[in-house]
Amino acid sequence: MTSHTLRAPTRLLFGPGPSPVHPRVYEAMREPIVGHLDPFFFEVNQEIARLLRTCYGTANEFTMVISGTGSAGMEAAVANFVEPGAKTAIFANGYFSDRLAEMAGRHGAEVVRFEKPWGEVYSDEEAREFILRERPAVVAFVQAETSTGAYQRPHAIGATAREVGAISIMDCVTSLGGMPVDVDAAGIDVAYSGTQKALGCPPGLAPITVSPRGVEWLRQRKTKPVSWYLDLKLLLDYYESAHRYHHTAPISMFYALREALAVIEEEGLEARWDRHKRNHELFVAGLAEIGVEMLVAPAHRLWTLNTPKVPEGVNDLEVRKTLMARHSIEIAGGFGPLAGKVFRIGTMGYGSTEENVRLLLAALKEALGR
Repeated sequence: MTSHTLRAPTRLLFGPGPSPVHPRVYEAMREPIVGHLDPFFFEVNQEIARLLRTCYGTANEFTMVISGTGSAGMEAAVANFVEPGAKTAIFANGYFSDRLAEMAGRHGAEVVRFEKPWGEVYSDEEAREFILRERPAVVAFVQAETSTGAYQRPHAIGATAREVGAISIMDCVTSLGGMPVDVDAAGIDVAYSGTQKALGCPPGLAPITVSPRGVEWLRQRKTKPVSWYLDLKLLLDYYESAHRYHHTAPISMFYALREALAVIEEEGLEARWDRHKRNHELFVAGLAEIGVEMLVAPAHRLWTLNTPKVPEGVNDLEVRKTLMARHSIEIAGGFGPLAGKVFRIGTMGYGSTEENVRLLLAALKEALGR
């Protein structure tokens, strides 16, 4: 029997995630594995928590990482803060807000939705009116909607949720590390993300942060969450206080996240935001030059994920196939009501550079011409 070393193809990842990974992050993953109860692992974990607080814009002591992708972060937020029968208000304007609603329903919530077309966002007045009218126990929304490329301002949602005594949950999977998240400034109680987007890390971990108010709510919860694996109180015992065994954490992924966050700290968070904004604007301007319009209004666009409209008469699948075959470039198409109508193109993390944007624009122009 013969064996050979695995060799993966080199792709230019300009889809909605995973995004390109910094060489230092790959190197960190080569470091020797220690046990999941080793003091060194908990040192790494503490360093991750410190660096995550900066990215989240929070002083929350309860900041940790869940072993699982961003969807595990979403389910952890829902499982821990949505009790059976609790009225849960969802700002429903994309695929991932629909997923929040689906999860909340599975956990026994009374779900109420504020519907908007995919690609639109909510004004402060609309958000406030919805929450005051429904007076829910939990409010959940997506700050950076990966299905549409739209950014939802969180401040009115967080403030009004507190006014009615509701817990607020924010999905920032595609904003953390690439745009302001503003957890504390917006008064958000629970925020979760994933590692494979603007943080520039492989997929596999879900950073989560919980406000002191949220922690107090968790302490007073009378029923246990249905999910044992995602029970935040059990995870807290593992990561923080007693280091009581809970699960075998993916050690190499924690090394990767620590290194990705160190890269962010060295660049400077505001400088990183500026880089993402600058390259997003360069990309949008380049698209305009070849006659391609954007789905989302300028003031509400993500800097990390772009959704240009598919031009009339163009087959989006053929364009994506051409980019992969001729340039090894990955971009994604739309789905749901946006299927065949938009491309989803990431300019985030390590991949957000002027050189990459110009390369992408040239390849896209050629593929559209074909």
